Amino acid sequence: MRTDLVSEPGDTTRPNEDFAGVGLPASGQGGCVILLDGVTPPRDGTGCLHSVPWFTARLGGALTELTVSDRDLTLPEILSRAIGRTAEAHAHTCELSHPRTPQATVVLTRWSADTVEYLVLSDSALLLQSPDGTVTPVLDDRLVRLPRSALATDALIDARLRNKEGGFFTAAADPSVASRAVAGTLPRHEVRALAALTDGATRWTEKFHEGDWTALFDLVAKEGARALVDRVRERESADREERAYLGRSKTHDDATVVYVEL
Repeated sequence: MRTDLVSEPGDTTRPNEDFAGVGLPASGQGGCVILLDGVTPPRDGTGCLHSVPWFTARLGGALTELTVSDRDLTLPEILSRAIGRTAEAHAHTCELSHPRTPQATVVLTRWSADTVEYLVLSDSALLLQSPDGTVTPVLDDRLVRLPRSALATDALIDARLRNKEGGFFTAAADPSVASRAVAGTLPRHEVRALAALTDGATRWTEKFHEGDWTALFDLVAKEGARALVDRVRERESADREERAYLGRSKTHDDATVVYVEL
C-alpha cells in the first residue's frame, strides 16, 4: 500500500483548520482515510469558546478511533456518533445552536478485503480510481447547485441555508446530519486507488479549470500530493490581482490531499 498526505495552511500566520489521517488496523486487512475541512468562522463569533482547529482535532480523532475499531458500524453511524461525542465535549460551555458553531466538511472512506465504503458531506471531494484507470468523483454538490443570489451574504446563508433543508449540511453539533451525507459501498476489486481533497486543493479543477477530475487524480498519482498543492498556490498567486476565478473566495485556502493506492 502506498500513501501520500500533504496539508498546508492558506495563511502561515493562522492555524491550519483541516484535519487528515490514514488508519491502518493491526490486522492488516484494511484501512481508512479521514479528511475534514474546518469552516473558517466569521469575525463576529460562533457562540463557542473553542477554535475550529480544536473542533476538527476532536472530531477527527473520534472518527479515526471509531472507523478503525468498530467495523460493525456504518460510516454514517460513525459520523453521527463522532459528532455527538464532540458536541458533548463542549456543550456545557458553548452555544451549540449558533449557526456558526465550529463545523467541518467530511470525507470518510474505509476498506476491507472485500469492500470500499465511502461518505462525503459538503464540499470536500473523494476520487475513486478503478483498475482500468477510470476516475469517479464522489461529491456532495448541494452547495454548488444553490443559486448565487442565495449566497449573497454570510447572514443570508446562515439564516436560510446552512444545515437547513433545501440548503447544505456540515458536521457541526447535530448528529442527524450524518444521514444527509453521500454514502455507499463498492466491491474492493473495483477500486485501485483513491484521493480525498479539501476544496483548497480542488480549486485546481473547480476554480481554475486546469484539468478535469481525471487529470487532477493523475497529477497526484504521478507527481505527488505536494505537486498539486504547489500548482494551486501558483494559480492563486497569479489570480491575486484580477480575482477572475476566486471571486469572493479567500486568496489562499488551507489545502489538504490524501492519496492511497489500495
